[in-house]
This record gives sequence, C-alpha cells and structure tokens, in this order.
Amino acid sequence: MTLTRCPLFNATLPCQHDAMSQIVNLNRFRKDKARAAKRAEADANAAKFGRSKAERDLAAAKAEKSARDLEAHRLRPDEDGA
Repeated sequence: MTLTRCPLFNATLPCQHDAMSQIVNLNRFRKDKARAAKRAEADANAAKFGRSKAERDLAAAKAEKSARDLEAHRLRPDEDGA
C-alpha cells in the first residue's frame, strides 16, 4: 500500500482502491457452469448405464445360469398331491 490520493475519500491516505479488478463476463460464467454440470451428469450416466457388449452378455449369461440353478433346486410336488 502506498500513500496516494484516494478517489473515494478525496484524501491522502493508504489507498486500496487503485487496484483494478478483473472484469467477469457473467454469461460466460453461467454457460461454463452449466457445461460443467452437464459434463458431470454425462460422466455419471456413462458409469451407471454405459457397459460394453461383453459386459452385458456376461451379465445376461450369469442371470440365465442363476435362473437355471434355481429351477434345478426347486422341489417338485409328489404325484399324490402331498
């Protein structure tokens, strides 16, 4: 800080108002924020739903085998209805 003529108070004192701030384009900020949110959602959906064909086939085969194993262990009722 230097002793300069402060434009806000019209006095010679340590002035912090002489430093310029960065100008921010609010539309660009809003659009960048929306893009980042969409990208995060897309990544989450890709992790949740995006599986390769091999992974889908493996899951289907496991489900089919599980159903067959369950059916194989099912108790059948006797012929006399008991």
